[in-house]
Amino acid sequence: QVQLVESGGGLVQPGGSLRLSCAASGSIFSFYTMGWQRQTPGKQRELVATVRTGVSANYADSVKGRFTISRDNAKNTVYLQMNSLKPEDTAVYYCNAWNPIDGRNYWGQGTQVTVSS
Repeated sequence: QVQLVESGGGLVQPGGSLRLSCAASGSIFSFYTMGWQRQTPGKQRELVATVRTGVSANYADSVKGRFTISRDNAKNTVYLQMNSLKPEDTAVYYCNAWNPIDGRNYWGQGTQVTVSS
């Protein structure tokens, strides 16, 4: 069982930056694939970025060059640094942990990011 708690969302002006954090507890963190997804009302949840220990990260085309995902296995935490934010980045951002052994997915409660002037 994995528990995920996100933090760091908020209101930011276009062009600004935010860093999201996701603290994990309850299981062995390092071998989980960690990621961030986002969702806006009326739309499907969208993959933003994923990272595996020792493997290059993957990003959605819409955030490449602006967002950076990273993980600190010693702190059981994954981060999403978001720069050059645009209004279309406005969404609820969810942290996700995927267990490659049994295929289980775990989700955080979500954190709101609003990009507006």
